[in-house]
Amino acid sequence: MIEEFNYFLLGLVQGLAEFFPISSSGHILILSTILDVAKKNPLLLSITVHFATTLSTIVIYNNKLKNILIGVIKHKDYVAISYLLKILISSIPVLIVGLFFKDYVESLFNNSMLLVLIMLFITGCVLISTTVASIGDKRISYYYAFLIGLAQAIAILPGISRSGATISAALFLKIDKKNAAEFSFIMVLLPIIGITFL
Repeated sequence: MIEEFNYFLLGLVQGLAEFFPISSSGHILILSTILDVAKKNPLLLSITVHFATTLSTIVIYNNKLKNILIGVIKHKDYVAISYLLKILISSIPVLIVGLFFKDYVESLFNNSMLLVLIMLFITGCVLISTTVASIGDKRISYYYAFLIGLAQAIAILPGISRSGATISAALFLKIDKKNAAEFSFIMVLLPIIGITFL
């Protein structure tokens, strides 16, 4: 019963942390170390809870995702096709990291408390730095999608907030906040679903 409660706490932390730019993976690693759970495969735990959050993201952005799919498949809509291509382009950096640096990334999730703490500090510094970013209204281009994807790849490091890194990158590229946040949460769906099945 205690072990089940520990996993409930991990799920609760994941659910709360995922939609704030505070690195859910970093907090999950810290809490799982304190609770002494998932010692054999902390990366698997992180992937599993992220997949669960991905399902909630699909629910939240249900209408947007439905419109994109209908636009691409049924209407051959340029805007929908362009958005989907940008999502695919944003996934390239994390795909490269996943294919060629999988073992190294996995090692970062083992006995990495100091790394997590340092990366959490860096995340905080990045978030604070966005207060000086000038407000913009640019659209996400293919090039910008790739740059935001680079930020997502860096956020594979435990303790670097994925949403914090990607939204911050978008803000520094002078993309408006609403589009930056929406793109950030939708762009993660493909990598998380992919790595879960992998």
